[in-house]
Amino acid sequence: MLYTSTRDSRVRVTAAQAIAQGISREGGLFVPESIPKFAPGELDVLARMDYIGRAEHILAKFLPDDGGAAAWPREEIARCARAAYEGSFASPAVAPLRTIPAGNGALSVLELFHGPTCAFKDMALQLLPHLLTASAAKTQQGKEIIILVATSGDTGKAALEGFRDVPGTRIMVFYPSEGVSAVQKLQMVTQEGDNVLVAGVNGNFDDAQSGVKEIFTDAALRATLAADGRTFSSANSINWGRLVPQIIYYVSAYCDLRNQRRLWPGEALHFAVPTGNFGNILAGYFAKAMGLPIGKLICASNRNRILADFFATGRYDRNRAFYTTLSPSMDILISSNLERLLWLATEGDSEAVAGWMQQLSGAGAYEIPPELLAQLRETFTAGACNDTQTKNTIHQYYNRYGYLADTHTAVALRVLEDYRNATGDASPAIAVSTASPYKFAASVLSAITGAEPGDGDEFAAVAALEALTGVPCPAPLKRLHEKEVRFTDTCSPWKMKEYVIEHA
Repeated sequence: MLYTSTRDSRVRVTAAQAIAQGISREGGLFVPESIPKFAPGELDVLARMDYIGRAEHILAKFLPDDGGAAAWPREEIARCARAAYEGSFASPAVAPLRTIPAGNGALSVLELFHGPTCAFKDMALQLLPHLLTASAAKTQQGKEIIILVATSGDTGKAALEGFRDVPGTRIMVFYPSEGVSAVQKLQMVTQEGDNVLVAGVNGNFDDAQSGVKEIFTDAALRATLAADGRTFSSANSINWGRLVPQIIYYVSAYCDLRNQRRLWPGEALHFAVPTGNFGNILAGYFAKAMGLPIGKLICASNRNRILADFFATGRYDRNRAFYTTLSPSMDILISSNLERLLWLATEGDSEAVAGWMQQLSGAGAYEIPPELLAQLRETFTAGACNDTQTKNTIHQYYNRYGYLADTHTAVALRVLEDYRNATGDASPAIAVSTASPYKFAASVLSAITGAEPGDGDEFAAVAALEALTGVPCPAPLKRLHEKEVRFTDTCSPWKMKEYVIEHA
């Protein structure tokens, strides 16, 4: 299996090259030339495996053992999967399902926050360092890898933790200095490790992400680094090595629901996904393309609602007000992975995709043809949820069902509920839960009690939420406020390149 670029169909690279490089030279994203399919009975086999076994099986479909220099022997994939998921997650199931006795159709919550940083990014970023170092060994001839990350909150800490003191790597994380929660920020600025660097950006996530992409496509800077024995890569979901691990938990959730006898073989299953950069929900689309019986992928946006508007109208327009919300990891106006969906939906029309991305970069907007929009809406439906609705949903699910949801999971639950009420579709559904409620304790506590947040002491809110609900705070967050702050730098978006050059 080879990989090509969403913006240049002439590109052909191996899986190892795609992962090590992170992004194509002209700015496109790497995609597999074809999507492997599940054989008849293969999902039955996967249902009998544990999470690590399922991970190994699915990864092998995208990381071929073709006998070449960049081949992936099955035992190497197995080592990577075990290193990522064995003993690293608080739940033995890694990604457990929780049943909620809500009305209007069967509902489960897929909890992806039991990893070391208490967010769904661990599902990929515990694995990516192993995939990236293995890829570099196959392709980079011993070069040091400088990993650049733009984060809206959770990716940064998960990437820092995953790459901490990994030999042959250095990692630099940029976050919007006023656009993450207090817990998210403290997780990053207290990060341990000799090869890590963290800096705030005086702007929003889109500013940080655009800055990182600009650095990646700077040919002169790449050449300078190469001469010094270094190369760039990414731990954002623009890197295929970040996206492919996320396919695993969609397949695993389906298998678990089958094993619980709550889903008939072949029965359609909906997923509601809180969505910002579009990587999480896109992994579900890949799983569906492989043959997983997914019905609808329900794209849940917050007040910024750029994806909800896109699926309603076919026009992607970032020329709008930007809102800082209770779900900061979704405060995004440039959803990078949507580019991959457009490439897949147009059957690899890289010229069309490159044109749309050029329009987005220049005018800030593009519009897809009506027939393409109709095609996308066969699988995707979308909705949005404002902060008041988010808080009401947290309150409702805790008081009615005893389920404690964070501010991102609540968006998915609300948009799923809206979809069911509008359509009457009571098919089995899974809401994807992306973070521990303790990462946003003040907002969750306020939603449950109806009181306004206190004096801004996030860790007083953690203690109060734990006392009120009896739900234990995860160990990685419990004593976070006692750790030493190591990083205090901030820079302007247009100074990011200079910052990287100075510190690389």
